[in-house]
Amino acid sequence: MFTGKDWGFGAWANCCGPGVFRFPSTLGPKRRIVRKGDLKFVLLKLLADEPMHGYELIRRLEDRSRGLYTPSPGSVYPTLQMLEDLGYVVSEQTEGKRVYRITPSGSTYIAEHNTRARDIFSRFVNAGERMTGSEMKEVTRSFIHLAQVSFDRSVGGEGDAKTLTKVREILDRAAREIETAWPDANASAEPQES
Repeated sequence: MFTGKDWGFGAWANCCGPGVFRFPSTLGPKRRIVRKGDLKFVLLKLLADEPMHGYELIRRLEDRSRGLYTPSPGSVYPTLQMLEDLGYVVSEQTEGKRVYRITPSGSTYIAEHNTRARDIFSRFVNAGERMTGSEMKEVTRSFIHLAQVSFDRSVGGEGDAKTLTKVREILDRAAREIETAWPDANASAEPQES
């Protein structure tokens, strides 16, 4: 099974916090695998399969998204608390861990919203398939190489302030060029204030 770690993302994938990677517009207008308000549906869908504790849910979402989405405990636990307050899940301490179980009203709610839950999980699959294409693998390898060289040299103390300024300018220029690389990017680009 593919995971982001297979390409050496590791710390790079989480440099800005788990679950923050944005994906191309083919995934939807907001370009996120899990959009605002989606987490409750995926948690209920997973709990419909079996009771789990919070970190099991996090790992299961990471597996189901092929390593592309790892929700933070800071988003999972408040969502579980909200679901418990709504009566959609109950929890109990088991072997030192709080285990969550879906309730009959939670099952009814997720059945009523099954289409949305399925849509979210299909985004996982679509994003994973895009990320495993040979062209995407080459782009990802180039990205990782750029990130590793930039990070290693900068953190390793190589270069003075002038060199670091030059590196930042190169990276900024590359980002601008990448943003405009797609034919439709110029048509939809909003003017940037300087």
